[in-house]
Amino acid sequence: MPDIRPDKRIVTQITTVKMRPDNQDDVLALMKERAKFMAGQPGFVSVSLHRSEDGTHVVNYLQWTDKERLAAAHHSPEFRKKWPKFGGARAGCRAGAL
Repeated sequence: MPDIRPDKRIVTQITTVKMRPDNQDDVLALMKERAKFMAGQPGFVSVSLHRSEDGTHVVNYLQWTDKERLAAAHHSPEFRKKWPKFGGARAGCRAGAL
């Protein structure tokens, strides 16, 4: 569950992934797998995945205790081995962080 506060103690990363509607289920499954990995990393606070009704987007709302731990999770050898290039993992996908 997201932790929204007026102070700046929580770091929030919002990532949108655009895909063909026929790829949404596969992209969401892959993002759920990544979310399980992230949930076990130091500094993890929460993750929420949202799918668009038209099937063309998935939004990932991810929170961490600080930027350093978020970066460490993304650059860990295990993460890089499993997901070297998420945007290229599925044909017709494009990811962008907000």
